[in-house]
Amino acid sequence: MKSLTATLGVYDRLLTTLIAALFFTGTSSATAQEIKNQASASGENLPGSGIVNSNETSLVAGQAALELIKTADRAAAEPGDTVVYRLALRNSGEAAASDIVVTDRSPLGVRFLPESLQGSITTGTNTEPVTLPSAERDGRNVAFTFPRLEPNQTLNIIYAAVITPDAVRGDGRNVAQERRSNIASFLMRIRPGILSDCGTIVGRVFVDKNFDGEQQPGEPGVPNAVIYMDDGNRITTDTDGLFSLANVIAGNRSGTLDLSSLPGYSLAPNLYFIEGNSQSRLVRLSPGGMARMNFAVTPAYGEEQ
Repeated sequence: MKSLTATLGVYDRLLTTLIAALFFTGTSSATAQEIKNQASASGENLPGSGIVNSNETSLVAGQAALELIKTADRAAAEPGDTVVYRLALRNSGEAAASDIVVTDRSPLGVRFLPESLQGSITTGTNTEPVTLPSAERDGRNVAFTFPRLEPNQTLNIIYAAVITPDAVRGDGRNVAQERRSNIASFLMRIRPGILSDCGTIVGRVFVDKNFDGEQQPGEPGVPNAVIYMDDGNRITTDTDGLFSLANVIAGNRSGTLDLSSLPGYSLAPNLYFIEGNSQSRLVRLSPGGMARMNFAVTPAYGEEQ
C-alpha cells in the first residue's frame, strides 16, 4: 500500500476523505484469514501527539478449495495396450486458484505419450477446450501446469500412456496431486499378456539307436519317463515320449532324467557332444522364450528287442 501525502490549506474547512485501495497479487496460503486495516493521519498543529487514528476495519479472505479425481478408460491392461487417463481438478472454493501444478506419478513401465495431452475447462454444463502447456517429465513423474482456475470451474486433463514390457505384473497404482488438493489415485491391473516374463520348456525322451543325441526316423519315444526340474517340478512324458512345461521362470534352468522310472533302459552315450553323456540338461530360458531338453536312452544289456 502506498502512503498518501497531502497538504490542507487553512481555509479548507470542508470534510476531506481519503480512500485507499489495497491490491493483493499472488497466492495466499491462509485459510479464512481475517485481514485487519487501520489508517492514521498526522499534522503539525494537531493537539496531543499530533496523530489521529481511524476506526479499524476487517475482511475475511476466501481461499480456493481444490478437489482432484483420477480415472481411466479401463480397469486392466497388458503390455502393448494404450490407457487413457483423465484428471478432473475442481475449484469448489470462493477464490481463484493460480499457478496450478498437477503432479502425476505413473507405475513402473507405464510411459506417458506427450502428443496425446488435451485439456478443457468445465463451467456448469458448458465445456470449452483449452491449450495446456507442455508437460514436464522427470522419470515416472509428469507435471501438468495451468495459469488460473476460477471458482466452480473444473480443469480436465486427458492423456494417454502405453504399457511397456517392463511393467510390473499385478496392480499398478497411479497417484496424482495438486499441492493444494487431495491425493487422487487409480488402480489398474496389469496382466501378463503375450509378452510374459516366463518361458516354456519342451523336450522328449527317446531311444537313440545311432548315439547322436537327436531323434531320427525310426527312433521311438519312451512313455512315462520322469524328469525333475531344479525348482522341484516333476514331469512325465506322454505316449510319444514328449513333455512340455509352461510358465517357467526365465534364467538358467536344469532338468534331470530319473532313470529309475525307465526300467530296462540306461543313458545312451553321445558320440558327438560330451554334455550329452550327462543325466542332466542345462538350458538358458529367455523371458517369453522357449528352450528344449532332449534325453536319449538305450535298452540295457539283455533288453534289446
